[in-house]
Amino acid sequence: MICIGKKLIVLDLDGTTLNNESMITTNTKKAIQAAKNEDYIVSIVTGRPNRISENFYDDLSLDTPMINFNGSLGILPHSKWEREYEYVIDKDIVMDLLEKSKLLGITLLAVEGKQLFLASRAAKDGFGFFPSSLRTTEVLNQKSLKENVDNPITITVELVPEMKQAFINYVNQQFGDLVEVSPWGGPHPIVEVATKGIKKVTGVKRLADYYGVLQKDIIAFGDEANDHTMIDYAGLGVAMKNAIPSIKGVANDVTKYTNEQDGVARYMQEKLDIAVGI
Repeated sequence: MICIGKKLIVLDLDGTTLNNESMITTNTKKAIQAAKNEDYIVSIVTGRPNRISENFYDDLSLDTPMINFNGSLGILPHSKWEREYEYVIDKDIVMDLLEKSKLLGITLLAVEGKQLFLASRAAKDGFGFFPSSLRTTEVLNQKSLKENVDNPITITVELVPEMKQAFINYVNQQFGDLVEVSPWGGPHPIVEVATKGIKKVTGVKRLADYYGVLQKDIIAFGDEANDHTMIDYAGLGVAMKNAIPSIKGVANDVTKYTNEQDGVARYMQEKLDIAVGI
């Protein structure tokens, strides 16, 4: 069923909805609430796992499905969504990478799923996305991987910098028909391994289909390489002022302000005519 006139706003988190301290400002909260009051459907579409994004979902008082792991997981936090989905990776691939960790220059290997988190070691203080200390049940090794009933949604790997390309080549050669490797943005020599062909646009399409929203009525905000597919697909793809050049190149518009300057909120007010009141 097509909902005539309904518009869907999909929001990346880091570098877009969040400021550089990984917080949602009061102005951004007001803007998103105002959009909801004007009958926009607002949803988070993020590369983050659900374990470190549901707090933002709650902070924004959302009640829509959320897309995590760059499109590989779609859930309705705190409830059951009849269209919940996930794309997982066979544990044999993880086992192979574990066995070849030294050879491939792996310094940290983590696997995650909706209710799964295992890591080969704790992350350094200040890293942000992974714990700086691990419980015994969170340590990744061959035994814990075999005992866990779930296959992971993603494999995240920190590498010796000069081994990064060799690692990517290895995964492509050995498992390229099943998975693909995507480097993270930013300074860290980190790559993510996920199901081949699954991108943020996968989740955006599922949201649009669920709500009956036309492609032309999708508005997507993003800033990094993993936002490319949804920015390109949306009827209105909006790159942040702080976005990388390739995202600005594919976007229909660019915000006047960065994520540090309430860029999403100000764009909603100025370009979407949402009465934000900031």
